[in-house]
Amino acid sequence: MTFDQTHWIPAQRRQPLSTYYYLDHFIEMLSFVEQHYAHVMLESHVEFIAAFQRLPRDAQCLYVRLVNRKGRVFAVDKLRYPELADVPGLTALLREHGWIGTPRPEHFIDLLRFLKKSEIFAALQPAFTGLSKTLKKSELVAFAATHCAPETFVDSLQTNRLCVQRRNDDVRYLLFLYFGRIQESLTQFTMRDLGLVRTSGLADSYEPRFSERDEAQEHYYFARQRAQLRQADPARLDALLAETVNWPEANFAGSAKIRDKLAFEVGRMAERAGRTDEALTVYGRGESVDCGEREVRLLLSLGRREEARKLLEERLETPRSDAEWLLCRDLYQRKFEKKRTSKLTDVLRAGETIDIDESRSGAPERAAVEYFEAQGLRAFRVENLLWRTFFGLLFWKELFSEAGAALNSPFEFLPAPLRDHNFVHTHAKQIEGRLALLDRPDDLKRELLKVSTQYYGTPNGVFRWRRSLLDALFALIDAADAAALRHILTNLCERYMDVRHGYPDLLVIDPRGARFVEIKTEGDQLRRNQLLRIRELRGAGLRADVVRVRWVLDPDQTYVVVDVETTGGRGEQHRITEIGAVRVRNGKIIDRFQTLLNPQRSIPPGITRLTGISAAMVQNAPCFVDVADEFDEFFKGAIFVAHNVEFDYRFIAAEFRRIGRPFRAPKLCTCASMRKLYPGHKSYSLAALCRTFDIPLKSHHRALCDAEAAAELLLLVNEKRQERILSGSQNTPAEGA
Repeated sequence: MTFDQTHWIPAQRRQPLSTYYYLDHFIEMLSFVEQHYAHVMLESHVEFIAAFQRLPRDAQCLYVRLVNRKGRVFAVDKLRYPELADVPGLTALLREHGWIGTPRPEHFIDLLRFLKKSEIFAALQPAFTGLSKTLKKSELVAFAATHCAPETFVDSLQTNRLCVQRRNDDVRYLLFLYFGRIQESLTQFTMRDLGLVRTSGLADSYEPRFSERDEAQEHYYFARQRAQLRQADPARLDALLAETVNWPEANFAGSAKIRDKLAFEVGRMAERAGRTDEALTVYGRGESVDCGEREVRLLLSLGRREEARKLLEERLETPRSDAEWLLCRDLYQRKFEKKRTSKLTDVLRAGETIDIDESRSGAPERAAVEYFEAQGLRAFRVENLLWRTFFGLLFWKELFSEAGAALNSPFEFLPAPLRDHNFVHTHAKQIEGRLALLDRPDDLKRELLKVSTQYYGTPNGVFRWRRSLLDALFALIDAADAAALRHILTNLCERYMDVRHGYPDLLVIDPRGARFVEIKTEGDQLRRNQLLRIRELRGAGLRADVVRVRWVLDPDQTYVVVDVETTGGRGEQHRITEIGAVRVRNGKIIDRFQTLLNPQRSIPPGITRLTGISAAMVQNAPCFVDVADEFDEFFKGAIFVAHNVEFDYRFIAAEFRRIGRPFRAPKLCTCASMRKLYPGHKSYSLAALCRTFDIPLKSHHRALCDAEAAAELLLLVNEKRQERILSGSQNTPAEGA
């Protein structure tokens, strides 16, 4: 017998939760698992579902309530649910049928986590009379786990008031089949029904994530071991290390990845605990680059150089991945051939250097885009989004619209063939047909435009939608050779999970065509996957480089210092009554902008007393929409400066948003910058700083006057910034940038 499948609700449709929503969710999960995973369930799981179905409805509700609660141990007298009339009777029924039970020694750690600190103290005495009551609960739990026998501890408790959720592993396994990870509750279903979590809505049918029972059991084993790391203490570490000898062979790619993460995490815990020999053993059980690196570095730190050399030579001879070969070559050259720097450092140091004003240091990639655009080039910030968007749009039908494009559950967005490395195997003919479009750029762009128009906004696990997503993509298609594009897209088809990250920050279109640029600033490091993607792009025939940004004080940088007067303090509720702005370059004010605005709402009397701006003064003033073009033109290409910049910026951005236009600019705060560069003053208000530095402020709280005063502070800020840059102490980004 199977449950009726409950229809899941799209996130956009928010419905009030029903009284028994949690039971509906549990039944929906069980029904889905029965339908799609019967072939990987054990007899105990089948019996669990049948036995649960035989329970009275209220008993089902109470058990699901326990499943959704944190932990496994509960106080019976604390279980109160208004929709369940007889909780004590239901508890007795669940206990009678084996769904809950009395705590036993094997529940020792769960009991320690559940009990209050005072209850643990009482249970430990009189055996441990010298315990300090100032111990934190975590310290007390660690002490009890290390020094107290579980049997003795459980015997000292009044366990009749406590119950333990039983059949816990059955529930976890069923939830694991549904979600593909260790999940302790059905919270995501609730968040879905409340409209807080979106479901895919891309598939009418779903494929099981595991094709056979051994695969599911292997994945579950390693995932369950990793879940225990979240609660790791000295006693748990002992158990985790002891269990490593029982790890099964990882016969599937997915379980091997979980095992590798587990090996790295357990190994790091062992290292931190000073158990280096055990850490080496655990690292040896993993096959990831991270495990291999820690294994070699640990051998070197222990003085076992010949073992490290032999291990590196073996892996250079038969590397398991490009990343492993790169790591081993670097380590071998540096540790045994006396090379002073790594390949990552070499590539970083060889990069071109460009000078950008230091006030832009809060957003280096955006600043670099504007740097290239100022040279008359087209530049786009793309990172991983460009290639994943290209891949997702080109193969949308194969990924999301065909029968072979099934997802594993409504909460999943990444198609199963990508995660399982089966995309090429299942769609070889279609992929070749799609790639043939690369030789017909106009047809290719029409197809991408068609797909993006038809499916815009549809949630998917490959890329995120942006309104301008085709701008960079079409520029790349026009500027790059089709063979190069085919090379990268073929790699994504074959090894999506391995090559989806690490692409350079920018796409720049110059007279030679497409160029990919990874932006680095002082102190940044080049990551291994970034170097691999650069090598991959170069191997495809595309230019790919590292460009280093050197922060300078650019005398030609333009600033617009802004001050707004408003009807109140919040941008969404209040409006601007006056804008004052001055345009500054080379330390001089080169232009001014000032206007009163009709805020289209009342001005509170207190605001009029503060600013002197009354309703009568703004009655015939323009609305913001009437001056938006003029202000936008005045501001063009500048850095937005203000005293307490977030206030003024928020109001300006809100006004542009109301008329359906974006406003985005780099920011610099004179208040925050003065605090950092001129420390020690009692107050950093505009009026106080003007008094301190003898800056005129004749009409305080009128916008143009305040903007001119803040411009004088900007000059002081830039003087100090120049001193810091010349002295070499420019590592800290400008405040407010």
